Amino acid sequence: MKTIAFLLHNHFEQAEYEDVNNQLKDKGYQTVLITTNKDKQVQAMQQDVDKADTFTADIFASEADANDYDALVLPGGTVNADTIRGKQDAHRLIHAINDAGKPLAAICHAPWVLINAGIAKGKTLTAYHSLKTDLQNAGADFVDQTVQVDGNLITSRNPDDIDNFVAAIEPFLKSV
Repeated sequence: MKTIAFLLHNHFEQAEYEDVNNQLKDKGYQTVLITTNKDKQVQAMQQDVDKADTFTADIFASEADANDYDALVLPGGTVNADTIRGKQDAHRLIHAINDAGKPLAAICHAPWVLINAGIAKGKTLTAYHSLKTDLQNAGADFVDQTVQVDGNLITSRNPDDIDNFVAAIEPFLKSV
């Protein structure tokens, strides 16, 4: 069974974790929640404004081994993505997944993490519209479409694109 990891901190967009997670589980994949938070309780948000549900992570990023996962999903949320992009444990895991050519999927504000990890340069990516200049300044080509695939990188704009985002992830899992 293929295992997909989700990497979160706090104040992530609930739909970008929960809906993607549920769709992948419905397709028969196992999922694992990894956190860079100081404890395993993570706080979801609705549109970066209202607190939503809390979730319990399975493992800390400092303990995660990329060899245990077939793909890594980075949900957005402005505060979540901004926090994760400064975490070295997150960078280590992201680089290991990317270097292995495994699917690395980022939605909404999560492509910020790809910038700080040094992965965005030379890639064609999509993201929440406010990240366009940041991605371009990092050397990426920005496109405004529901999903963009460049090699093993899968990016998407926002929660409205989740069905297409999941549909783009799945073919990679069948080939890994």
